[in-house]
Amino acid sequence: MPSAAESHPPLRVALLGCGVVGTQVARLLTEQADDLASRVGAPLELVGIAVRDASAPRDAAVDRSLLTEDAAGLVERADIVVEVMGGTEPARSLLLRAIEAGAAVVTANKALLAEDGPTLYKAADAAGVDIYFEAAVAGAIPIVRPVRESLAGDRVRRVLGIVNGTTNYVLDQMATTGRGLDEAVREAQDLGYAEADPTADVEGYDAAAKAAILASLAFHTRVSLDDVAREGILAVTADDVAWAAQTGHVIKLLAIAERRDGGATGEAGVSVRVHPALVPTSHPLANVRGSFNAVFVEAESAGELMFYGRGAGGAPTASAVLGDVVSAARHRVLGGKGPQESTYAELPILPPSAAVTRYQVRLDVEDRPGVLAQVAHALAEHGVSIEAVRQPTARGAADVAEPGVAELLITTHAAPESALSATVAAVAELEPVRTITSVLRVEGA
Repeated sequence: MPSAAESHPPLRVALLGCGVVGTQVARLLTEQADDLASRVGAPLELVGIAVRDASAPRDAAVDRSLLTEDAAGLVERADIVVEVMGGTEPARSLLLRAIEAGAAVVTANKALLAEDGPTLYKAADAAGVDIYFEAAVAGAIPIVRPVRESLAGDRVRRVLGIVNGTTNYVLDQMATTGRGLDEAVREAQDLGYAEADPTADVEGYDAAAKAAILASLAFHTRVSLDDVAREGILAVTADDVAWAAQTGHVIKLLAIAERRDGGATGEAGVSVRVHPALVPTSHPLANVRGSFNAVFVEAESAGELMFYGRGAGGAPTASAVLGDVVSAARHRVLGGKGPQESTYAELPILPPSAAVTRYQVRLDVEDRPGVLAQVAHALAEHGVSIEAVRQPTARGAADVAEPGVAELLITTHAAPESALSATVAAVAELEPVRTITSVLRVEGA
């Protein structure tokens, strides 16, 4: 008697893109064909791979007979379309065409989802087909499905994550080897963690796109890339990293999405931002090393949850893609449909000034009595209180201390971003203050 997989006609899978991730998806579909068929209840047949240049050299794992430059024709003869080509166009047009033709869609395209995800969600809902995107955030780490489905009965308060492996590797190297930013970026490029043009990583664009996706899912509110306050790591120096270690912190590029209920500030809504921050060494995110990613979720009933693993790479990302393919394929075989976009909350998106955080400010001041009192007064005038003040017994070997100048490091208590930034500006204008050397936020405390 034939198995269910043998009796069901094959499901046709079209693959858009054959780069590092696409190659691994094609390999896994071939090598694990029997297992995938058993899990789905039907064979998965890779019917074509759309590429820009079918004559270009390819990995031996890719069946060249499947290559085609006719992406539009390919998506119209598929049951499931997998998009790993990246960019907004022609990916958006091809996915909309696939949905219109009745195909389920699996995408790893974070930029497209952050920029115009609602268009795809609306089209998929109207057509009655699935759209899955687990691989768009944090590679192999299962974070989209837990936030979208497992925590659907809970109230997520905060999502705090390291979602860009390149910047985490760079900052980790700066902390462990003493390298400067430029040198650490070059090493990341040599190892294949960073592109030849690392702008999307080091300036925070990649992390911001992922933050927008996570915030949309967590708070049932549409959050676009333009809604995310973004600051990259280009201003982080070796001195910042050394000072972080002295104060019991490490520096991480964090994606932070919070639901705020107003309170003293009177502003309720969603705050989403990406920036480098000091994380206490006691926090789980502080121990995320190298190119790994981790996402820390705080929910009212579930409490604190952390998801950790490889956030990039061909095989890890392909693993997440195949998980989505299996889910979409099962629905084709057994009936049913995956989760739809949830935007019922329609919470307002708060401006960056409404975020509540802490600052650690490093400054050079005249070394004379009364200076700290002036600085403390400036903070108090803006409603910001001091948690701690530190002064090194000696400056670093690389620094040449100017006679009569002292270095101070001030850590504040939590306050609105608007008050903190105004305070720093006021302190910089004080007569005994020579320069503000560094300003970093403190998160996770």
